Order: sequence, then structure tokens, then C-alpha cells
Amino acid sequence: MVNTAVLFAPGFEEVEGLTIVDLLRRANINTSMIGVEGKEVTGAHEVTIATDKLLDEVNIDELDALILPGGAPGFQNLQKNKTVLSMIKESYEKKKIVAAICASPSVLATAGILENKKATIYPGMEEEIKKGRGIIQDDLVVVDDTIVTSKGPATTMLFALKLVELLKDKETSEDVKNKVLLPLIYSE
Repeated sequence: MVNTAVLFAPGFEEVEGLTIVDLLRRANINTSMIGVEGKEVTGAHEVTIATDKLLDEVNIDELDALILPGGAPGFQNLQKNKTVLSMIKESYEKKKIVAAICASPSVLATAGILENKKATIYPGMEEEIKKGRGIIQDDLVVVDDTIVTSKGPATTMLFALKLVELLKDKETSEDVKNKVLLPLIYSE
């Protein structure tokens, strides 16, 4: 079984966090919603969710991917959390997929895993990638080694489907894409 963890900090972007969880679960990927500061977490737009586990219940060795939604102040709450930063670093060192969308690629930069890696980020935040010695890309979704990044709310389905492809296979990703009717509004 494939296992992933999506980290929810106060101020997370609801579209990103919940869409990622939804699409991964549609692909039958075991996806845990992790509360960074508590079991109940309120997003950037006042949507409150109940998470499955707390941060201290996560075992990196049991994961295939660690995923960070963006949102403000969600990304800052991830960025200032030393446990989150060490989990990112450990996940990367253990060759796990480490994925971040919107402003959260800046958290990957802070964790020190973007050096000489291609990444994208929410428009206007490119300096954050450069601060982490990353190589800024303008693509909607960027994969470099085990690091996956994406631009923001509108690119969340593409980001989540890329994760499905990497964690399972292209066929499963295509199946989920068709079931959510993405081809009606977007074609690559």
C-alpha cells in the first residue's frame, strides 16, 4: 500500500489541501491528513477541518510522500515549525517524494532541499526558490528527482494527478483525471 501525508497548518489553502487529499484517495492511495498544530485546523478562508493524525504521530519510514499545501499564513506556519523542516529533510534524504504547492516550495527552500533543483512557486515568490539555491521554472508542475512543486490553487488538480502518476502509474492518473472530468476544461 502507498502511504502519503498531507500537512495542514493553520491558514492552509483549502482548495489545495482538500483537492490533493480527495484525488489521492480516489486513486486508492492511503492519504493521512496531518494536523501540524492540532487535530482541528482552520484554513485561510475560515474552513475548519478535522485531521486524521497529529504531526508527532507521523513515521517517515512508513510514508512514500510528504505533501505541503500552500496558503497564507499556512506556509509560514509550516516554515517556522522545526519538526516540519526536519521531516522534509529526512523524507528527501530517504528518497521519499516531497511535494509542495503555491507558497510552500519556500518551505522546501528553508529546509535546504532545493539546492540545484528545479522548482516552481506562486507567482511573485520566485526569490524564495533562489534563496534556497533552487532553479526557478515557470511550468505549472515541476518534477526534479523526488521533489514535486506547483504554482497554486488553479494548478492543484494537475499537481495531485502528477503525484498519483508518480506514486501509482500513468493509467491510474488518467483514470482519476477522466472521472473528475478535467479534460472538459483542460487539455495538455
